[in-house]
Amino acid sequence: METECTHKQMNLHGLAPLEFTPCGQREVIAKFDGTHISADGGVLLLAEVENRTHVVQRLSQCFTDYRHPELIEHSVTELLLQRIYGLALGYEDLNDHDQLRHDPLLATAVGKQDPTGNGRSGRDKGKALAGKSTLNRLELTPEDSIQGHKKIMADHAAMDDLLVDLFLDSYRRAPKRIWLDADATDDLIHGMQEGRFYHAYYHHYCYLPLYIFSGDHLLCARLRQSDIDAAAGVVEELDRIVKRIRLRWPKVKICIRGDSGFCRDELMNWCESNRCRYVLGLAKNSRLKTEISKQMQKAEKAYRETDTAARVFKDFRYQTRNSWSRKRRVVGKAEYLSKGENPRFVVTNIPRSEVNGQDLYEKLYCARGDMENRIKEQQLSLFADRTSTSKMRSNQLRLYFSSFAYVLMCALRRMGLSGTEMAKAQCGTIRLKLLKLGAQTKITVRKVWISLSASYPYAQLFRQVFDNIRTYPLLI
Repeated sequence: METECTHKQMNLHGLAPLEFTPCGQREVIAKFDGTHISADGGVLLLAEVENRTHVVQRLSQCFTDYRHPELIEHSVTELLLQRIYGLALGYEDLNDHDQLRHDPLLATAVGKQDPTGNGRSGRDKGKALAGKSTLNRLELTPEDSIQGHKKIMADHAAMDDLLVDLFLDSYRRAPKRIWLDADATDDLIHGMQEGRFYHAYYHHYCYLPLYIFSGDHLLCARLRQSDIDAAAGVVEELDRIVKRIRLRWPKVKICIRGDSGFCRDELMNWCESNRCRYVLGLAKNSRLKTEISKQMQKAEKAYRETDTAARVFKDFRYQTRNSWSRKRRVVGKAEYLSKGENPRFVVTNIPRSEVNGQDLYEKLYCARGDMENRIKEQQLSLFADRTSTSKMRSNQLRLYFSSFAYVLMCALRRMGLSGTEMAKAQCGTIRLKLLKLGAQTKITVRKVWISLSASYPYAQLFRQVFDNIRTYPLLI
């Protein structure tokens, strides 16, 4: 006879038993009736990181809750923890939470006092966490009014500041120099969302979000319409970020880096007026190619002699005919490959006395390519492109949620994975090897007992990550 718990679990999924290929003489039958079993045992590591960084706790302070205090079942902090842990665990869709709300392990990580939800009444009995409708209301509250059940207001400016503050807090002492990398990417749109435009370069309807990173730290994720220049708004974002950084680190040297889409006179003038260095890609044209024609001939000759790619660099002063307000230092790379000429150019205000042209290009400019990996990591692993609501404001909020999930995962990497073979692992790999771990939960009056899979192949690594995190003090 099925127990009450098993009966409810089967009703929840509504699925018949699965009959797999027999194992010898034994039938193989599977049911979705395992009570208190989770596929996400590694969420406990995320909870330990959160308890030492308060990333989501601080994020909750960017919201104003107008709900009646006596009627609140899920606090803003709990809603955000559930949503952001869900993204980190690979659950991009709010519909997933109608099943996840039954998971006592996730409820334990969120901090629910009754992880089983058995203390709740009616149809919510056994559901410790919020469902999709409650989480959806969190995302859809308008900016300037409270409507129906939508009573939690988000302060986007406060979230922007928090991303910078979390970056600053990650350092024990001020660095001598930091690089701020700016880039834009496409966020494909499938519906009729607000701000929908066709982008000729990407050949589809999309948003054009702006990202600013420093290393693997995310400082800005701004959702934008795609009918704009790639560099639109970057000066305003950098001005805000740089001012906040210098309040904490007044002596730090700041360098701005970006591809040719950000090579605009406005940005370069701003850097020159605000004590910031810059290294920006410069789109090639006939004048620039003529400038390095002799170097290209040398590169071609070297290639013909060695049958390997050859590079020759030239350092010169250059000014556009109309768009630049002054002459600036440009480094040209004359490169010859098997497919022919491959000229490239960068413009900078870093003087030659500090770095020569070849090192400027190869060591300083080319390092910006790692930022593109960070954007892919957030979009592919943490669903930054899940912008399917009808309004840009709510899509921006989804982008914030993805951003703070990324920040939390980076904190796990920085605090827990340092010194391990996964020290530089991407978020998707961290999820696969550390977070997606079978676990069974048993709740008693005084303890939450968690049995992790005995056949888990990364048990030693998991223990090492846990020990690394525990070296950091708990924040009260």
